[in-house]
Amino acid sequence: MSNECMPTPNEEDWRKIAEGFQHRANFPHCLGAVDGKHIRITKPPGSASLYFNYKHFYSIVLLAVVDSNYRFTYIHVGSFGKDSDSSIFKNSSLWNKLQNNSLNIPSPNFIPGINIPIPYAFVGDEAFGLSTNVLRPYAGKYLQDIKRTFNYRLSRARRYVECSFGILSNKWRIFHRPIDVNVEFAIDIVKCCCVLHNFVRDRDGFKFDDTLTITGMEDLDYDNNLYVNRSVNRYRDALANYFVSEDGQIPWQNEKI
Repeated sequence: MSNECMPTPNEEDWRKIAEGFQHRANFPHCLGAVDGKHIRITKPPGSASLYFNYKHFYSIVLLAVVDSNYRFTYIHVGSFGKDSDSSIFKNSSLWNKLQNNSLNIPSPNFIPGINIPIPYAFVGDEAFGLSTNVLRPYAGKYLQDIKRTFNYRLSRARRYVECSFGILSNKWRIFHRPIDVNVEFAIDIVKCCCVLHNFVRDRDGFKFDDTLTITGMEDLDYDNNLYVNRSVNRYRDALANYFVSEDGQIPWQNEKI
């Protein structure tokens, strides 16, 4: 069912995903929201501390990208629980395809009100490094309003991955307790649940209450030594300026920052 329920997007599919985020989250050129979660497992024999995470339980990691319909478009399952978001992402096939330009992502183009072509990008939290095709929030507590506005607008797009994890964990309650099988089988179970999530999402929709809580999954650890690619800051800065312009602002955003 994976080829039917979670096909690899082509260029036209990416454009439709971006249109969905523009319509539902008011965020342009967004290819998806990316995040990772710890999936609880029992201690694998002979694994020492490989699967032991900073929350002090054993886990494998589910890294996922979702669209604005709460559907998974990409998953990477099975990384060690001790790993952080950024290292898992950099070792994923998605990152490798981003680096060798084989994802069929649309070319950068102009957004009305911005005078440079803006690349299409995935949105993530502070755990992900800033790059041409990955956007993250501005760091810091005492930010200028323009940066706080950008962070708010980014969070509106990023919430779709959190809500998707909530729907997944509340629908498939095997995630509410440690999965007591060998690691390879646990990885297959997680993959199957993600594919079935898309199938049920298309057929039956979802319960709104399921988007509000995530049960049995935990956030990943942050890597505080991330390299920041300063050369791509201009794209994030351009979007930040766009979000406070007449072309890009939304009426209620100043009340939310």
